[in-house]
Amino acid sequence: MIRKVARIPGPSAVLQMLLLAAIAGVAPIHAQDAPAAQQAPPSQSQTQPQQPDQQAGNQEATPEESTPMRKKKAKGYDKWTFNAGGGGSLTNGNTQHFVRSGGGIGAFGVTRNGSRYLGLRLDFQFDNLPLRSSALQLAQAPSATDHAYTLMLDPIINIPATKVWGGYVLGGGTFLHRSGKLDSSSAIAGSACNNFFLWWGHCFNNSLPINGNFLHSSQNEFGANFGGGITRKLTPKFELYGEFRYVHAKHNGITTDFRPITVGLRW
Repeated sequence: MIRKVARIPGPSAVLQMLLLAAIAGVAPIHAQDAPAAQQAPPSQSQTQPQQPDQQAGNQEATPEESTPMRKKKAKGYDKWTFNAGGGGSLTNGNTQHFVRSGGGIGAFGVTRNGSRYLGLRLDFQFDNLPLRSSALQLAQAPSATDHAYTLMLDPIINIPATKVWGGYVLGGGTFLHRSGKLDSSSAIAGSACNNFFLWWGHCFNNSLPINGNFLHSSQNEFGANFGGGITRKLTPKFELYGEFRYVHAKHNGITTDFRPITVGLRW
């Protein structure tokens, strides 16, 4: 009886078997990874974060954006106001000896307001200064004309009392140009000056000029003024005012003094 003996594999055969087993195990792993590699990459919208502008656009409007802008509160006063009026003047000082009261005046002014209460006002005023009969006798003239052009620059303080009534006070510097003319005169050139010609302004070395140039008077004077007024509102735009002032100006010892009373409109 012949026994068959099993053949034991050699080392090379064992190595081949191990290699085949390793290859067989790796193949399933590659088969599982292949579908994942073939999947499309995620879209940009899924992976990329939103920009700050896009995030802000998606957010709801803030309270400031949804609320309309507030209107600026009205100041309650006009930056510029104007006044115009007329009236008469009373004289005082040395002027009252030669000029009678009651001469007509005309005035116009403009005010730059810094607030409801404070402003700076510029006025131009024409004042008629009619000579007294006694002054004409001293001038030895049958008639004459005399007037003043006045510029006044004043700080003004407004005082609102009620919605309708108010007042103000003002005062400041004055420039005055006074001029006049005697229609004729029998006064003799070179003769001594009397008080009228001293005030008239054409007297040199206490005598009338020899050239006879004393029929005309023209001189510039500087001084001050102060006064106040009462206002009555007529409409939201216009108000009536009554004003009293004292005006004084002087040059080379010659003075001009009067107290204008004016009634007019402010707007």
